[in-house]
Amino acid sequence: MKRLLSFAPLRRFAAATRGVAMIEFALALPPVLILGCYGIETANLALANLRVSQIASNLADNGARMGMMTTLSTVQLRELDINNALQASRLQGAAFDLAENGRVTMSSLENIQQSYDTAPVQRIHWQRCFGLKRGAGYDSSYGTTSVTAGTDATKGNAGTTSAGMGDTGAMVSASTGSALIFVEVNYDYQRLFGSAFLSPTRLRYVASFLVRDRRDLAQLFNPAPAATRSTCDKYTA
Repeated sequence: MKRLLSFAPLRRFAAATRGVAMIEFALALPPVLILGCYGIETANLALANLRVSQIASNLADNGARMGMMTTLSTVQLRELDINNALQASRLQGAAFDLAENGRVTMSSLENIQQSYDTAPVQRIHWQRCFGLKRGAGYDSSYGTTSVTAGTDATKGNAGTTSAGMGDTGAMVSASTGSALIFVEVNYDYQRLFGSAFLSPTRLRYVASFLVRDRRDLAQLFNPAPAATRSTCDKYTA
């Protein structure tokens, strides 16, 4: 008598559900992981944008209201004051390596009549910088000055004449008899997951504030002990 083939084991295997959850987890994990990592990357990019914009705004604000009051009720802006403001931005950006992966430029745009002028002239009187990055897209996009500009009250160090600073349609200029501080921050965003989700991204923000005190705009001051000037020919972190 022939033994009949039993399908009972196959039926029990088909009805078994003990490994279903593990299989579903294994199938769902890759897309969930990819979406999660993409969300983390985009959130980090948004946070980096916020941080860079805040640094630009804070530095311009600080630059517009710092200095040392004199007995003549005017404010002298010293190289030490500028260095302190730049150091504050450097520390603010230390968490995401701003100095190593970016460039910060602070400019003084002034529309005044200096002792050697016959009428008010708008100039970029001086610039100060920090950051290791250099070249187009990092150095100032709206005009440069010599490294000695603003260091004394002579016409040779008067700076560079300028129609204004900023992109077309968003250019700012100083009103006659006043000055403003214009800050540019350029930063190469450091991706968390390499090129998996984002291409190389450069963040760029600018900010400007009117000088809000009776600043002596004839020159920058550097009394003893003299501070090291953070001129824009230097590329340091």
